[in-house]
Amino acid sequence: MLGLKLATDPRWVNIVEKNIEEILTDHAYCEQKATSNAIYLIVNYPEYTDLVTDMVKLAKEELEHFEMVHEKIKARGLVLGRERKDEYVGELYTFMRKGHKRHIAMIDRLLFSALIEARSCERFKLLSEQIKDEELKEFYRELMISEATHYTTFIGYARKYGQGEDIDKRWQEFLDYEAQVISKYGKKETIHG
Repeated sequence: MLGLKLATDPRWVNIVEKNIEEILTDHAYCEQKATSNAIYLIVNYPEYTDLVTDMVKLAKEELEHFEMVHEKIKARGLVLGRERKDEYVGELYTFMRKGHKRHIAMIDRLLFSALIEARSCERFKLLSEQIKDEELKEFYRELMISEATHYTTFIGYARKYGQGEDIDKRWQEFLDYEAQVISKYGKKETIHG
């Protein structure tokens, strides 16, 4: 369903399990950045009323996810660390077309967002199946479902507002590029690392 071209090596879960504090802090900031991304779409494309409506809901949900992760951190006697730079997302960002018409920039932002949600969904699925911590296993199963919904929301809007663009072709280009990018990751206890 997600179309990702390169699956995460299941051994990534072993890396995560060695530093739960790091994965939870990184995850919290991923949720914060997802909230900011939804707000970015609202601010930059206010004329798309249905998109704005759904991005308001999505921003609220992502902020709730941040709170949920923060509660997990506190319940374990840990403290939210400082924000981490997400190099994976930074590399994907460079693939978006810049300096084009607004609707092309919007399409690429939506596909970029869909791709991050797809990869997060894939990672959460892996955690929900393989992490030994039963509480986190269930937590990531629930979040996996949410990420899949976000993925379909973003890609659905890219298709809806494609205005003559070949969205499937551009999506395949994103997927091909992401496969090259993700091949360098999977060695750190971060959501995309």
